[in-house]
Amino acid sequence: MTFAATAPTPPAETDPAHGPALDAADRRAVATARALAVDAVEAAGSGHPGTALALAPVAHLLYQRHLRHDPADPGWEGRDRFVLSCGHASILQYTQLHLTGYGLELDDLRRFRRLGSLTPGHPEYRHTAGVETTTGPLGQGVATAVGMAMALKRDEGRLAGADTSPEGPANRTVWVLCSDGDLQEGLSYEAGALAGRHRLDNLVLVWDDNGIQIEGDTGLTTSEDTVARFRAQGWSTRTVALGADGDVDADALDLALRAARAETGRPSFIALRSRIAHPAPHAVGTAASHGAPLGASEAAAVKELLGVEGTFTVPDDVLRHTRRALARGARLHAAWDAELARWADAHPEAARARALAVAAPDPDAVAAALPAFGTGSGVAPRDASGKVVQALAAALPRLWGGSADLGDSNRTTIASGGSFLPADENDGRGLHGRNIHWGVREHAMAAALNGIALVGYDTPFAGTFLVFSDYQRPSLRLAALMRLPVVHVWSHDSVALGADGPTHQPVEHLASLRAMPGLAVVRPADANETAAAWLAALAGRGPVGLALARQALPVLPTPAADVRAGVARGAYVVTDAQETPDVVLLASGSEVAVALAAREQLAGRDIRARVVSVPCLEWFTEQDAQYRDFVVPPSATARVVVEAGTSFGWHGLLGAHGQAVTVDDFGTSAPPDDAMAAVGITVDAVVGAAVASLSSARS
Repeated sequence: MTFAATAPTPPAETDPAHGPALDAADRRAVATARALAVDAVEAAGSGHPGTALALAPVAHLLYQRHLRHDPADPGWEGRDRFVLSCGHASILQYTQLHLTGYGLELDDLRRFRRLGSLTPGHPEYRHTAGVETTTGPLGQGVATAVGMAMALKRDEGRLAGADTSPEGPANRTVWVLCSDGDLQEGLSYEAGALAGRHRLDNLVLVWDDNGIQIEGDTGLTTSEDTVARFRAQGWSTRTVALGADGDVDADALDLALRAARAETGRPSFIALRSRIAHPAPHAVGTAASHGAPLGASEAAAVKELLGVEGTFTVPDDVLRHTRRALARGARLHAAWDAELARWADAHPEAARARALAVAAPDPDAVAAALPAFGTGSGVAPRDASGKVVQALAAALPRLWGGSADLGDSNRTTIASGGSFLPADENDGRGLHGRNIHWGVREHAMAAALNGIALVGYDTPFAGTFLVFSDYQRPSLRLAALMRLPVVHVWSHDSVALGADGPTHQPVEHLASLRAMPGLAVVRPADANETAAAWLAALAGRGPVGLALARQALPVLPTPAADVRAGVARGAYVVTDAQETPDVVLLASGSEVAVALAAREQLAGRDIRARVVSVPCLEWFTEQDAQYRDFVVPPSATARVVVEAGTSFGWHGLLGAHGQAVTVDDFGTSAPPDDAMAAVGITVDAVVGAAVASLSSARS
């Protein structure tokens, strides 16, 4: 047994009472799990058997000894979180969910990767009980877990005076299994630095150091000292060498996991040596075993070595042994709940404050807290958003967020909110601090935001420039897949950014983000639309991105109630012709003011124009046909879209005769007004487009 650590192992970890990590019954259970993984991949005709075979002892140890969980209640508040960042090895987790009693049956394993099954190719949140987050895109699980650990740390601060020992209610651990690919993704560097800076000692990352990737040995791509990298980022590091029999050294790993959970002041990184596909006689150590079935003969050979007969076989004595996790979970559940109740009795004021802080947002209270902005005044939507953040922060204790080193520019800093930092920093308010300093790490920020939302205590938001949403896209996509209630504040929304030039001026971003199913992109036209956008975003409809102009825009005269209703439905009539309109001008954001000015000029030509604000195409599309036809009458075929972004995505509303006043090339470095004029976003352009559209419709 080999075990090296950068911190001394606590004496309790060497207590002989712990005994061997795996006794004979455990080893039969591990053999059964390995055989189930082989059978499932063979039946599916696809999958990733190598990791599932090699890491079966790891998963067994976690689910039977280390992970605090209750299979009978997967959503139990006091549970630890388990994240399989190497989501391609999903069958590794599914076998444990079956064996420990989460409700997955053998038939579910037989239907691995089949249409409609509970065992999809990668773990999916909300789909399979016991899966805490959707994983598969490598690196995402690592960074999402950092967000989970941050959220649990913040709740630890709310549990002032509670037991912080590994068994206490204030201490819940996030356990992660990850692969070489996870750690090669740049996202893991960002996330690792964040975890080290925030000293997340409730985070344990186990790296499967098997030395193999799809294209061969990892030496083809990596020469770094991975353990030293994490140590340099502020992690406690431990190394578990390969066992003498070529299998995972379960005893050494058990010690390392115990020591990691007892660690204080640092997240823990465990480098675990394994051999991919062990104990398959010919596939072991091969790149081919990573992502393809072993084949009938090799599958039979490995099951013979395991002493398992039949297909999808779970002996009764093995199931009785692994289902002890149910009784263990019930004991842990009862003990944790009792400790929490004792804490609440001893600290009634803190308990009331915590209950208030984690309560779901009350829509009426949120609406009542929103500021109102006077008609005609010039307010930049990003400034209006900043005022909304301050008002919501006072009314909504669970609101929590920050920016990618752009707090002043995004207007995301909560005044007097303190910084989220370790408990001994920031005047002792660290765990309560409401401003997260993400640094220039947009990708990890977005992924960690997902983790915070998954824990469920907080309403998280994060800010950067709209153009840098490109760095966040994989995490945004997962937020959309999981329907997570996160809010992204994207300021500097168009070419009107001005002299910073085309590198910082978003053009294609609105269209590309709108193309993502489940993500709502809201581009408010004025300050009151901005407040309404926040109200709609906090309604829990899924991830929302607020695209906010930096320049001052006039506040429209529409009553606040109409604005809130209109924004929530995605589009609404701002001002109308007395009769059926000749032309409909559809605009978002700063271009609504341009459309209104064009309407005045068109009126001078006896052309009746209706101006429609379209802050959110996604929400407008969801409305019934009656409402959509009311806003954009089918009879009004002369239409103009006005937006400082590409025309892509608008053609469904334009119809056969519509015209687009949009930006279909990159911007330019110039003062804001000059830049907008240079790309053709002008009142004259809208008037000309309206006349052309009307002429086409009448011809």
